[in-house]
Amino acid sequence: MPFSDYKTALVTGASSGIGAAVVERLRRENIEVHAVARSAAALQQLAERTGCIAHAIDVTDRPAIAELAGRVEFDILVNNAGVDRPKKFLEADESDIDLLVDVNLRAVLHICRLIVPGMVARDRGHVINISSIAGVYNFGGNSSYHATKAGVSMLSNQLRIDAFGKRVRVTEICPGRVATDIFNHVHGDDPSIREKFIDGFELPEAADIADAIAFAISAPVAVNIGHIEITPTLQVMGGLQTARPQPKTAPSGEPGS
Repeated sequence: MPFSDYKTALVTGASSGIGAAVVERLRRENIEVHAVARSAAALQQLAERTGCIAHAIDVTDRPAIAELAGRVEFDILVNNAGVDRPKKFLEADESDIDLLVDVNLRAVLHICRLIVPGMVARDRGHVINISSIAGVYNFGGNSSYHATKAGVSMLSNQLRIDAFGKRVRVTEICPGRVATDIFNHVHGDDPSIREKFIDGFELPEAADIADAIAFAISAPVAVNIGHIEITPTLQVMGGLQTARPQPKTAPSGEPGS
């Protein structure tokens, strides 16, 4: 369905990075974009730059999201907000697990619950769920994040089944490493973080992800682009590791202890 058939969009996590780039890209298509994020100051700057409508709302604030969804009919939904607390699951904190589930998965489920039925009723809409390669591939130290993003991936598939027979399209975007400030949000505002994750690498920009989303939205109504994986050319996923068993340690008080 071309952009001309869509009028309104909701973009979460819109204050910076991929979210802000998506807002800018959709505004270029004259879409009325409602930008949601926690940072009121950053949203105000984005609104002044793009003409979007800013909403300083935490995606976990269900009443506020419900109020917005109740008064605006959204043709496009971009679930972009997300957090991470990189940590091996054996060392996971209770609060970290709750935060990732609340923001990365529970909020997405509830926002879809509030908006997608309206799309189905109007026989028009496009849901963009930004997950991650972490929802598909395994790599160390991010277990809770992997679990939540895998949930978003499965939800994307299920939404198409639940909306079957209606012109509601669902696209899952799976980025790899992208040159945004998310690494500082996750690891701390330190120059060494940028050196570790961004400087010296050839990485996609946030605008590249936004262009891929625009490509999916602008496809003819008969075309649903269900899954787009976007990674640096010089990034690969996977790899085989085999560990040697650790020597057994005798219990305290027994010979050899």
